[in-house]
Amino acid sequence: MGMGLVSTVGLVLHPQRDSKEAIDTIVEWARGREVTVLGLPDEVDRIDCSAIAVDSTTLVKRADLLVSLGGDGTMLRTMRLIEGHPTPILGVNLGRLGFLAEIDVEGLSPALSSIDNHEYTVEPRMAVQAKAPDGRMITAFNDIALVRIPGDGLSAVAVSVYGHPFVRYAADALIVATSTGSTAYSFSAGGPIVSPNVEGFLVVPAAAHTAFNRALVLSADEEVTLDVLPTSGQLAMEVDGTIGGYLSPGDRLTVSALRGAAQVVRLGTTNFYERARRKLRVNGSAEVD
Repeated sequence: MGMGLVSTVGLVLHPQRDSKEAIDTIVEWARGREVTVLGLPDEVDRIDCSAIAVDSTTLVKRADLLVSLGGDGTMLRTMRLIEGHPTPILGVNLGRLGFLAEIDVEGLSPALSSIDNHEYTVEPRMAVQAKAPDGRMITAFNDIALVRIPGDGLSAVAVSVYGHPFVRYAADALIVATSTGSTAYSFSAGGPIVSPNVEGFLVVPAAAHTAFNRALVLSADEEVTLDVLPTSGQLAMEVDGTIGGYLSPGDRLTVSALRGAAQVVRLGTTNFYERARRKLRVNGSAEVD
């Protein structure tokens, strides 16, 4: 197939949104170039297409390019799937404007050709990882949040950096977010917008019930320990917005950064600040307009 970069494309689909047009475009593009299209069984079997169903391990091993069809949630799932592999991810937006997806369906065919011709850049994305009390490793590209369960007491958590106690928060939730996640849950809890070029992570309380209610910004080289205090209720641990387990008083979570855990394709169509302005409705005050 000549000097093209892409010989195998892997698809990751949104569970509900209609991705047929996008898949048809990819399959059509691939057919003319003898490129193989792979997908996950429960996803591609829902749609009448010629993508080959393979398990996630095979998808990760064989794809030169992953195409995420959906929104930010689908992108996060794709990033967790590929975690630690250098395979670039192209995000295609179906529906609402997102931060992570680079193009809409209309731009798909030219985008694939640009990637095939090496005309793109990748933006490395940092993840945060933690070991759950049951020993599983958890990876999040947006955030890990320790969230109170309604009626079961607050999220009471002691935060230490390298074993040095720093602060105890009592809050509705305590969020550990990457710069990617700075525009998600952390943002709605009053955290700052962080450029994707910053390698660091945030510790942000949501609705803090303590006098000290500020966020903490740590470098990618530091690690933070979260101890669930005796006064805490049982907590749900949300990983990129889905429940990843529960924590009880006495449980400990040590969170550290994982640099360049995923590579997101950028074609230079929009930049982060334009996306942030549109998505978060950033406007000046009436005083300055």
